[in-house]
Amino acid sequence: MSKLEQLAQLGQSIWLDFIRRTFITSGRLQEWVDQGVRGVTSNPSIFEKAIAGSADYDEYLRKLADKGKSVEQIYEELALEDIRLAADILRPVFNATQGTDGYVSLEVRPDLANDSAGTLQDAVRLFSTLDRPNIMIKIPATQAGILAIEAAVAKGININATLIFSLGHYEAVAEAYICGLESLAASGGDISKVASVASFFISRVDSAVDLSLMDINEGHKLRGKIAIANAKVSYARFKEIFNGERWEKLAALGAQVQRPLWASTSTKNPFYPDTMYVDSLIAPDTINTVPPATLEAFIDHGEVVPSLDKNIEKARSQLSQLTDLGVDLNELTNQLQAAGIVAFTKSFETLRASITEKLNLLESGQELLSTNLSSDQSIVDAASQELESEHIISRIWEHDYSVWKPEPLEITNRLGWLHIIDPMLAQVPHLQALTQSVLGDKYTHALLLGMGGSSLAPDVLRHTFGAKKDFLDLAVLDSTVPGAVLSFAEQLDLSKTLFIVSTKSGGTVETLTFFKYFYNRVLDEVGEEKAGEHFIAITDPGSKLVDIANQYKFRNIFLNDPNIGGRYSALTYFGMVPAALMGIDVKSLLERAGVAACNCAACNCRPAGDNRSELLGAIIGALAKTGIDKLTLVTSPSISHFGDWVEQLIAESIGKEGKGILPVVGEPIAHPDGYDNDRLFVYLRLEKDHTYDNDIKALEDAGFPIVRLLLKDNYDLGAQFFLWEMATAVAGHLLNINPFNQPNVESAKFLARKMVADYQEHGSLPEEEAVIQSEGILVYGDTNASTPQEALAEFIQFGQPGAYIALQAYLQPTPKIDKALLTLRSSLRDKTHFATTVGYGPRFLHSTGQLHKGDAGHGLFIQFTADDPRDVAIPDQAGVETSSISFGVLKRAQVLGDALALKETGRKVIRFHFERDIIPGLSQLLD
Repeated sequence: MSKLEQLAQLGQSIWLDFIRRTFITSGRLQEWVDQGVRGVTSNPSIFEKAIAGSADYDEYLRKLADKGKSVEQIYEELALEDIRLAADILRPVFNATQGTDGYVSLEVRPDLANDSAGTLQDAVRLFSTLDRPNIMIKIPATQAGILAIEAAVAKGININATLIFSLGHYEAVAEAYICGLESLAASGGDISKVASVASFFISRVDSAVDLSLMDINEGHKLRGKIAIANAKVSYARFKEIFNGERWEKLAALGAQVQRPLWASTSTKNPFYPDTMYVDSLIAPDTINTVPPATLEAFIDHGEVVPSLDKNIEKARSQLSQLTDLGVDLNELTNQLQAAGIVAFTKSFETLRASITEKLNLLESGQELLSTNLSSDQSIVDAASQELESEHIISRIWEHDYSVWKPEPLEITNRLGWLHIIDPMLAQVPHLQALTQSVLGDKYTHALLLGMGGSSLAPDVLRHTFGAKKDFLDLAVLDSTVPGAVLSFAEQLDLSKTLFIVSTKSGGTVETLTFFKYFYNRVLDEVGEEKAGEHFIAITDPGSKLVDIANQYKFRNIFLNDPNIGGRYSALTYFGMVPAALMGIDVKSLLERAGVAACNCAACNCRPAGDNRSELLGAIIGALAKTGIDKLTLVTSPSISHFGDWVEQLIAESIGKEGKGILPVVGEPIAHPDGYDNDRLFVYLRLEKDHTYDNDIKALEDAGFPIVRLLLKDNYDLGAQFFLWEMATAVAGHLLNINPFNQPNVESAKFLARKMVADYQEHGSLPEEEAVIQSEGILVYGDTNASTPQEALAEFIQFGQPGAYIALQAYLQPTPKIDKALLTLRSSLRDKTHFATTVGYGPRFLHSTGQLHKGDAGHGLFIQFTADDPRDVAIPDQAGVETSSISFGVLKRAQVLGDALALKETGRKVIRFHFERDIIPGLSQLLD
């Protein structure tokens, strides 16, 4: 027997908390029913995501709009048709269980939550319109809703009483159901034909309680315990209510018990087992309604053991302990119910807005993703057919490691990004509480200390949104150049600055080095008692940083889901904590990402669907196999920094095993004649921006493959984060690459660490001898030239077809240096037609460094270094003054280590060192 069949034998039914048109018409719902799913619940949020995020309803939207239907009428027609289709699929279950299961639920309008008469009228209308015996109408358990539930049951309507959070809510619902049955029986109705469930919301209780316990000393003992304890006590009360003389009279007439239905059973905390709210809630006469991901997880590793009616006294004790700690569960659950009504109302408003936006989009003829692949279209079509025939999108969602490699190593434990959006939405109140706490303490600035995946998403958000008025002005430090460190140390008011120490591993050398330096500076400023309050940590559980944060009494520690790699962490604490501190609407970012995830669903695959990640992944993966492996991003100016995040994602994920896709970011657009035929152009354009339209059109006319991505506004970056993550995973499959590991990243780090250790032991780094010294520029490398300009001209001659030039600047990032490097890369591109990239060191070591050593070896690497006018000592330990190394030494070790790692893999490397002014030095090379 399947696990779902085993549950049924124990008396529990599994319902699916999901519905959308292609999920039904593709046969996927029928597959779940065949496996043992016995009902379906729906809500406006699910519809909204499907309408906004897919083409499921586009044809119907056009037809209904052409008939002059209003937005509300369009929604209802679409939703009711889905409910009918699902109910017909579940009708055999309804018949086989004699009306116990096989139901599909649809709610009344949420704006009627406090209107008993209006709710009843809407319930009667919907039940009559759908005209099927296996329909349930969802009515919220508000005071007005309770009256409507009783009246609806008395009219013979099946009711799903929803938004129940407490024992008190449940008792009122159960009483309403019984009273309704008694009224129906008294009027001569057949009460055996009426069914009802009482929907308890589970995970939301834990999310709210856990937040309340955050600052209570003994609170950690009850975190993740109260929702299940609440359910246990309520289930015990259920057994009491549906027993005894009053109920026996109704049961004799064929009445069904009103089964408790456990809703909101996906875990919102990534550190709770993903099947916790299924495994712990198994008992007879109950239902658990679960989203697809939780259902798949339960089928894979859930435990089918009766659990709900065990340890009831322990559950009561836990609830009592909660009261003793000063947390009023009744007050909290009443707040949750009120917030639930507001959330459902907002879902309807968002749904209406999404329908309007989709209609406008359809009328304009614009597409969120459009392509002109010219002669390469057939190649992409073949790749798309492969993805479809091998069910790649479905297998990715199912965490099937064989999509990429025959072994699960560094794959199965790196797929948490697929399901992080809902858990992060549940953490929004926590992020808001942190922000208000920091602002209340008069902080004005934040400095994020991190590298690569820990810093790039926050940096993108900082440049895109800026700091909202009266929130923290955030900056990012990801450079070991002494001048960069000093610029922040000397410009910031450290007494009003919050430092975000951000590293997945907890051991990133640069990040911990930054922490030690700034902790000492803050210590001098505010004293030991308050120093720790200026720091928060974002890291994985059990990392070295957790110990450091506890030792130095950090203000907060955010433990990220360990099953997410750094470059896939934009939508986790690593990106969302800094975003919240800047006043960015984190909820909107995550909701946009949720719509994108809906678009990326397995039931929305091509050719019937419009899965944008599937198509984008097919394009970049298939074209790379033909040699079109220079993915050139062109973006609207206000979102230009998004390319920096994409650069790491693509380069570190795909650049390995002698293969690779080079992301080209920030390169000025040239005339079409200025490019080789190895370019794919991806144009990310905000809806009202047309800056590069003519340039892209010229490239399109010249036959270059073009992808256009349309963004409504800056918040669509939330959607783009998820879209590109999934597309990268798809491209990895096509290239037979594991997109989640980074086998070559450690080589440069290892060599740099070795040089640092030698320095600490011997007091010096390996010496290099300059081959050219001219006009303040030293040249290091193999060359027969006599001047720096000749050396550069000679070096680029090493480039073969398909080559690229990487400028690696171990310099302090400044606008003037940015401009000089941009001028130089443009000149090199125009002269050679090679793709060019620019990266500041050591930042790029945590980004494109993997590609540089792992790809086919066509790169030409030009390093730029300079003397440091001032150096900065790195404390050996936070809180002490002794130092055995400086930032200048660390930077030089990284320069030498990276060059050596490149040479050991057969790459061509040259270094230009500026003894005097950097800008004139770069200008000289242009000659």
